[in-house]
Amino acid sequence: MTHSSAGIICFGEILWDFLPDGLYPGGAPFNVAYHLHRLGQRAHVVSAVGRDLLGDELLRRLRHWGLPADGITRHGDLPTGYVRAALGADGDARYEIAANVAWDQILVGEGLRQTAATGRAVVFGSLAQRSASNRATLDRLLTLLPDDALRVFDVNLRPPHDDLELVSTLARRATLLKLNAAEAARLAAGAAEEPGREETDARTLARLTGCTTVCVTAGARGAGLLRADRWLWEPGRPVVVADTVGAGDAFLASLATHLLNGRISDGASLARACRLGEWVASQRGATPGYGPSTPA
Repeated sequence: MTHSSAGIICFGEILWDFLPDGLYPGGAPFNVAYHLHRLGQRAHVVSAVGRDLLGDELLRRLRHWGLPADGITRHGDLPTGYVRAALGADGDARYEIAANVAWDQILVGEGLRQTAATGRAVVFGSLAQRSASNRATLDRLLTLLPDDALRVFDVNLRPPHDDLELVSTLARRATLLKLNAAEAARLAAGAAEEPGREETDARTLARLTGCTTVCVTAGARGAGLLRADRWLWEPGRPVVVADTVGAGDAFLASLATHLLNGRISDGASLARACRLGEWVASQRGATPGYGPSTPA
């Protein structure tokens, strides 16, 4: 796959995932950027790290992978972010997210403003919007994008950072809304997840937000995509799960890549996204190395 000449901006947290078996680079927007890059897209991480050893190492990893680091702010008075992740018996992760860290204060310089002005897409999540500063920065970034750029909102409800009113407001600025089945049920109906109700919730969210492309993921059960008033569902395939960290981010990177390229059908795009997400779930950490057998 050939790198696009126009970039995809991934705005939000970059941090370290402290897993039981080691430290892994993470943060949903960063993970998405990593997988976009592996899929041949020109991805730009827009985030912040501290002037500390953890920040140095994150920037070293980005450069090693060939990802631009010019969108990363460095703060001398805020530490690099981290998350302590505890894994359940099924590989599902539960998170303790450090507060008052560098990615709570993301800045946009002149170079990034120029990148945004010709960007193909922006990917932004809900977690980084916990700070008023980042909400203002994202607002400026969205106004710089071309009118036809894809605006991808990746919902990530992590208590206590789960302001539903804010999420609804952000969803109205998106052209692709991606969330899991539990989040969709909570936002659409104020209810718990109910298998088989994904389409109903997606259609409700499209009506409430005006975002007509809605993707609902359901873990091992699969994922659905509402686009142009057509609902598609791709069943999941069984894998031996190492951990689920980053699987949804890889899924989103694949889906966005194929929707932007427009070379295959929506159904095929959804299927490929599911296969990549499943593969990442079978690996350790959110950013495993790609090989010949990696689904693309």
